[in-house]
Amino acid sequence: MKSLFRLERRLEQPKSLNWIVPLVSVAAALVLGAIVLLFTGKNPLSTYWRILESAFASGDSIEGTIRAATPLAFTGLCAAITFRTGIVNIGGEGQYFMGAVGAAWAGLFFAGSGKPVVIVMMVLSGMVWGAMYAGIAGILRARFNTNEIIVTLMMNYIAGIFLDHLIFGSTSYWRDPKSFGFPTGKMLTPKEYWPRVNVFGLELTLGFILAIVVAIALWFMYTRTRFGYEMSVISDAPNAAKYAGIPMRLRIFTVMALAGAVAGFGGASDVGDFRHVLDAKGLQMAGYGYTGIVVAALARNNPLGAVFVAVIMGGLRNAGFALQGPDFPSGLVGTLQGLILFTAVAGEVLTRYRIRVRSNNAEAVTA
Repeated sequence: MKSLFRLERRLEQPKSLNWIVPLVSVAAALVLGAIVLLFTGKNPLSTYWRILESAFASGDSIEGTIRAATPLAFTGLCAAITFRTGIVNIGGEGQYFMGAVGAAWAGLFFAGSGKPVVIVMMVLSGMVWGAMYAGIAGILRARFNTNEIIVTLMMNYIAGIFLDHLIFGSTSYWRDPKSFGFPTGKMLTPKEYWPRVNVFGLELTLGFILAIVVAIALWFMYTRTRFGYEMSVISDAPNAAKYAGIPMRLRIFTVMALAGAVAGFGGASDVGDFRHVLDAKGLQMAGYGYTGIVVAALARNNPLGAVFVAVIMGGLRNAGFALQGPDFPSGLVGTLQGLILFTAVAGEVLTRYRIRVRSNNAEAVTA
């Protein structure tokens, strides 16, 4: 018995799908979320309006959204860098942690050297720590062909354990020796806090501005350089890349290290812009790395799109914090993020395949 439906791989992907898929994914997630809300006795329209109002209706809400979007922009870019090359890096979480460790060290070590020097050293240190940590998975993937999904996922847990050890299980450089009862990290002095940037009357985080700069640089690299062209060849036709003499192992390692550096940059922003301390528990509870995967998927691995999607996801987070209470559905924001990821992945399938319907021994293309 022949199947009624059949997936057929597209020879070419219409460019219109680059913007249709994200829009349809978000719309589908909202519809599914509305169904969940109805089953819980909530009004979907009023709930969504409250989210929109809390995220984007005023200057204060926009500033809160940008703050929530800043770490997601970095982890989204981290995931997008590797996904574009056909490498599935799930380790943005751990790489973000290690970047925070490196940045906290630099902020404490170079304290008193002047804010510009401290910021530069925190960024460089965070990127180096993140790149080195991701580079471990890159070497294993390039040299021994290990499964990078499993390796990077396990390394997230190792990074979390390392964080706990630095603050709770040792007398490390990062731990405040004056903290009693519940150990904490050493705080940066206010002089080392990263400044806010005034844009059209809005006080934006310096990290968000730098994330936009990083996104533009990555877009240029992937669309205007030989390295970017080689990455696209490796992703689409690895056998052709080998035949063309592209150094596969070196490129795989480089991409992983670059992704780790971007995540580490985010970790530096976390310490400099927000926490001003290596907060082991706070970092692990935030889940920035995993949400970054949603950002990259919805942006279809476009660096500029990742920043835009990060703002959307940041708005959801900001609204969730602002609306916490007995009359707001608990876990709605996380549910919507999960639904968006689910619909984005489903939409990605339709960009690669078209559906054929078999009817009376004839086939008709439906999508």
